Amino acid sequence: MSMQRNRTDAWSVIHPLTSGDKTAVAAIRTMIEPMKGSLRGPKARAAFDDIFNPVPSPAGVRYEADTIGDVPGWWCRPAGAGSDGVILYLHGGSYVLGSAKSFRHFAGHIAARARAPAFVADYRLGPEHPFPDAVEDAQAVYRGLASRGVRCIALAGDSAGGGLTLATMMALRDAGEPLPAVGVCLCPWVDLEGTGASMTTKVAEDPFVHQDMIQFMAQQYLGDRDRRMPLASPLYADLHGLPPLLIQVGSAEVLLDDATRIADRAKAAGVQADLEVWDDMIHIWQIFAPVLPEGQHAIERLGGFIREHMR
Repeated sequence: MSMQRNRTDAWSVIHPLTSGDKTAVAAIRTMIEPMKGSLRGPKARAAFDDIFNPVPSPAGVRYEADTIGDVPGWWCRPAGAGSDGVILYLHGGSYVLGSAKSFRHFAGHIAARARAPAFVADYRLGPEHPFPDAVEDAQAVYRGLASRGVRCIALAGDSAGGGLTLATMMALRDAGEPLPAVGVCLCPWVDLEGTGASMTTKVAEDPFVHQDMIQFMAQQYLGDRDRRMPLASPLYADLHGLPPLLIQVGSAEVLLDDATRIADRAKAAGVQADLEVWDDMIHIWQIFAPVLPEGQHAIERLGGFIREHMR
């Protein structure tokens, strides 16, 4: 059976189960594990998008393409959403994979829970567009939203998009510009050097990411440049002055220590950083919210966090 067929069948047969039931997570693992280590470089973009394109859209969310700050992307507009606040969503994919189109349905779930429209940015990817192009694109969208009269912006992202969320806020801060109201980092990748202990202690539990993949993708994004550059690896940055953060991570992923360490550094810098470690959850489990109760609960939590701080 082909990898494509496995992915499609998994989405059609996994069904919501009682919270804490391991059957849904096991089914998701079965879908993902055959691809572990194989999603590398631009040639893997179509296969990566195939995982996320089938995510069911929440009811009542409209999608439309747009370009903001010369960066293309997709709007996710929930019915009844307010007009003053917007979520700028930065997708994952190790700065090499992923697209606004394939992540738009997931962002639609976040938008629906936060009761605010979300714009998913198609920032430029490495190796064709290496660092700092992604950071510059995220800033351009942020400024473009402000120029359209958006008065309150939440910044959110998963995996590499979680690291990019922090990098974008730091770049805006250093430029003396108004900051987002809130930042949400889902299973963030913030250490491109890959020094966390969980890179080895969690490798058998994580069905998606491992250290060799991390090292390869970091090289695709940075080339031979220093992997501790703050806007590439926020773990090594000065985090003072950032807005409140919500950081979610699963206990069964190699990026666990990225999340716990960045939360500690943010708190040490005087930033409100709410860290949530979800037992037995895998990398970006929130994306599977349509079929995974823990994913639903995580999105409800982050939607409420965004609503609270965007008020």
